[in-house]
Amino acid sequence: MPLSLPATINIREPRWDQSTFQGRAKHFFMVTDPRNLLLSGATLEEARRVVEDYRAGTIQPGLTEDQLWRAKYIYDSAFHPDTGEKMILVGRMSAQVPMNMTITGCMLTFYRTTPAVLFWQWVNQSFNAVVNYTNRSGDAPITPSQLGTAYVSATTGAVVTALGLKSLTKHLPALIGRYVPFAAVAAANCINIPLMRQRELKVGIPVTDENGNRLGESTAAAQKAIFQVVVSRIGMAAPAMAIPPVIMNMLEKRAFLKRYPYLNAPLQVGLVGLCLVFATPLCCALFPQKSSMPVRSLEPEVQDQIRKKDPWLETVYFNKGL
Repeated sequence: MPLSLPATINIREPRWDQSTFQGRAKHFFMVTDPRNLLLSGATLEEARRVVEDYRAGTIQPGLTEDQLWRAKYIYDSAFHPDTGEKMILVGRMSAQVPMNMTITGCMLTFYRTTPAVLFWQWVNQSFNAVVNYTNRSGDAPITPSQLGTAYVSATTGAVVTALGLKSLTKHLPALIGRYVPFAAVAAANCINIPLMRQRELKVGIPVTDENGNRLGESTAAAQKAIFQVVVSRIGMAAPAMAIPPVIMNMLEKRAFLKRYPYLNAPLQVGLVGLCLVFATPLCCALFPQKSSMPVRSLEPEVQDQIRKKDPWLETVYFNKGL
């Protein structure tokens, strides 16, 4: 007779040690697996039921530890960690590789004309806005007007940045021109992410103790969370936008692409996809999902609020978003 599954497995935390880069990388390879996009609604709801039942102390008969962890990672890939709501399909981290390989591949292929730059930067920043909203930290609602204002300002700033960089590099060598999309994406991430998450910067994000007990909201924690996400996103884009241009620049000088020019875009997309399969989880793993900071680094009023609840607490934790 199989042994009963213990009720002490902590599925609120990842399966692997998040204090190490290796543990975080294993975790994010699971979360960003594009195959999660193919799971049916029934599979997602079943995973949610398994996870929520287990957290409530109800263990389904015959459930194994591997099945429990599989359900947890399916749940994590589709449901927001703070609100519990099902996330928009294209905004999930498992959509990062297929969506970004297509958009980035097209940005790197169609970069020579202003209309093409304008269109693909708009598509990219619109996609980023969806991702930033979907993976925001905290559970406070965002009004449609706040979301609309953030989207317009973020996308406009990013597109203007791209066009400005293109005009500065039009007299430079062709290889330099190929890096305009990366420079634009890096600059745009610094604009788009803070703007789409500006509510967090104004009112703060939830901070908790080690056991997940909510202690208050902190704008200092929000600043650290958004900074870490910006760094991760730029790192995520770097290999996919830095390596393919060099390879494509060499290929375009050879007879192969001159003979088969229609292979330019598929090759570009394929190279970008290969980079993103590894860059996406590895750059998500640069910082722990459950980030932390000393209580003394929080705003004075938040420190006072925490001291009243736990005078000896030295570190608080928060979900940084993705």
